[in-house]
Amino acid sequence: MYDNFVELERECKKCNKCELCKTRHNVVFGVGNTNAEVMFIGEGPGENEDLQGEPFVGRGGQLLDKMLYAVDLDRKKNIYIANIVKCRPPHNRDPKPEEQEMCIDWLRNQVKLIKPKIIVCLGRIAAIKIIRPNFKITKEHGVFIKKGNVEMMAMYHPAAVLRDPRKKEDAFQDFLTLRDKIKEICPNTYK
Repeated sequence: MYDNFVELERECKKCNKCELCKTRHNVVFGVGNTNAEVMFIGEGPGENEDLQGEPFVGRGGQLLDKMLYAVDLDRKKNIYIANIVKCRPPHNRDPKPEEQEMCIDWLRNQVKLIKPKIIVCLGRIAAIKIIRPNFKITKEHGVFIKKGNVEMMAMYHPAAVLRDPRKKEDAFQDFLTLRDKIKEICPNTYK
């Protein structure tokens, strides 16, 4: 475990623990306020993220930014965004369990340093890995579950909302639920 973000990011960007390192353009470490009370976690970078080195910058990221903005959240100011795996799986496939295991310590170290009060899992893969293995995104999205001192919830992945616009209303409602929880337990997020 590293005790500062600069060292953690530097070492993460050298990682070659799994096969994903062979096809990446960039390690997508994370972005945002390292003192954030709210942390968003996705499954892994896509093509745009791999090319730009930042999570959620493609079409899904644009939708995510709009929804964040609607509840006064901003990736540059009051939240942090990371992924379970830091390198793009080929053809944007789901990260394999062994890839997730090879990479999860980077994320655990990020969480340890940030100390978020709320973790939001973006999509099924993140929810299964972070919240619990039998998590059902269609039934449990928008519901808070406390693990230790952290409130956790899952939302539909922005790419899933783009593929199925009928999910947009539920996704927006989840952001309103998140906003209410932030107001309840995160005194510094909306300062």
